[in-house]
Amino acid sequence: MNLCDVKVVKRLMSKYSTGTKKSFGQNFLINRQIPISIAEESYSYHKSACPNGEAAVIEIGPGIGCLTNELCDCYDRVVAVEIDPTLIPILGETLQEYTNVTVINEDFLKLDLDSFIKEQLGDVSVSVCANLPYYITTPIVMKLLEQARRQDGKSRLTSITVMVQKEVADRLCATEKSGDYGAISASIAYYGRAVKLFDVEPTNFLPAPKVTSSVIRIELYQEPIYSVKSEKMLFRVIEGAFAQRRKTLINSISSVFSSISKAKISEIITKLGFDINIRGEKLSIQDFCSIADEFYGELE
Repeated sequence: MNLCDVKVVKRLMSKYSTGTKKSFGQNFLINRQIPISIAEESYSYHKSACPNGEAAVIEIGPGIGCLTNELCDCYDRVVAVEIDPTLIPILGETLQEYTNVTVINEDFLKLDLDSFIKEQLGDVSVSVCANLPYYITTPIVMKLLEQARRQDGKSRLTSITVMVQKEVADRLCATEKSGDYGAISASIAYYGRAVKLFDVEPTNFLPAPKVTSSVIRIELYQEPIYSVKSEKMLFRVIEGAFAQRRKTLINSISSVFSSISKAKISEIITKLGFDINIRGEKLSIQDFCSIADEFYGELE
């Protein structure tokens, strides 16, 4: 069954009395090469990073299963989390030939990632792959990053391969000194390396969105490569640095750290060797770690 065939998609929707829902940001792929490429990009990196043992993947929002099918052909085990209950019977039909897939009807944002992985997959290497609804891209990516680290500092996840809005992809993959660099770019850089893989035009979807999509992969560091005294402080500093983008780092950060005088913030910035008029978009994640450690010393 070609789940990217428009006639097949419409037949399934009619058979199960459902359709695409704007509330869930649903757009179904109608070019089979796209899910094949996404699955291959996810799996190839996973196996290069974890060549031994079973390979497992969590898919968020499988829809009617076009990407899920390709993931089942690649990975040893697949867990697909779908929020829309009307799609569960369809997935029961479209995935019936596979014995290595489990479909869960849950809101992924409400799951505890650690408990979920332990319960569903146990102690195997796990990646995440998804065609994410545009409206919840950032919350899902940040949830995955924040809950990826175990108490011993090692990552629960190998990589995150997702299709998102192109404009968002540009921000997620941006590096310092570029126009798209922002708080989420810096945050991702702390956890791993984000790379853009390819673009997907609107004509590849039903219904066609108004914007181009992009597939990106976040290759997670299996152990922390940046040392910081307090991750909470680090992310407060990053938030502050981009709170007011048109202002200097000192002025922008002072809007978040009201308990530290602007004079003290200036002292810290110059002590670390930065220009007094530098802006947040010029700083690397290592720079943010250094600033966060100085702030932590002031507030502990």
